[in-house]
Amino acid sequence: MIEIKDVSRIFKDRKKTIAAVQHVTFSVKKGEVIGLLGENGAGKTTLLRMISTILEPSSGSILMDGINIHAEPMKVKARIGVLFGSETGLYDRLTAQENLMYFAKLYKLSNHEAKNRIEELATRFGIKEILDRKVEGFSKGMRQKVMIARTLLHDPDIILLDEPTTGLDITAANLFREVIRQLKREGKTIIFSSHIMEEVTALCESIVMIHKGELVFNGSLKQLYQEEESEDLNYIFMSRLVRGTRS
Repeated sequence: MIEIKDVSRIFKDRKKTIAAVQHVTFSVKKGEVIGLLGENGAGKTTLLRMISTILEPSSGSILMDGINIHAEPMKVKARIGVLFGSETGLYDRLTAQENLMYFAKLYKLSNHEAKNRIEELATRFGIKEILDRKVEGFSKGMRQKVMIARTLLHDPDIILLDEPTTGLDITAANLFREVIRQLKREGKTIIFSSHIMEEVTALCESIVMIHKGELVFNGSLKQLYQEEESEDLNYIFMSRLVRGTRS
């Protein structure tokens, strides 16, 4: 289980202070797929960075199976797979295969494990034919597929995805959604942000909605639909942002 307890993150510079995340509390059970919703700048990426141990909260705590992840980050890092949509995390002068092998070594996979895992993921995401090509010539969609494969290389228990289908064509996006369903069947815990409401309703039972860094809803889609007396998630999303109502 992941427990986010009264977490805030403040950024300061010489001119101003920005409260990117403010007193957010929610939990994610093992095997859940949680949709993280919010407009651009709402704090979604900052929140995912804190859960991934990349950023420390200014206050509050994040626990993973009872372990404070910022007090003992090395105990949880190997369990987490992360994909941030704004970053490639790939080396342009290396081939896709070389990139994946490099990250496999960072995850301490043996050569045999790495080759088998890369073969499996390359087949799953349809990138076998580009494994020996340098990344610098890849389209955005091709890069995204390699980045997703990199995220799953070490078979993590917890997967954090920031706009994972950005840049993918319809076929690849649908394939990725099926991968999410398969990962859920395997008992993986997944938190992903998305602007595609159909994607959220298709993959998630529960959502976390934030607006200007504050929690405005945390619960099941069924609960949200009952509260709003509607199943139009686009409408509900915009309405909640306008109201900024805490659940």
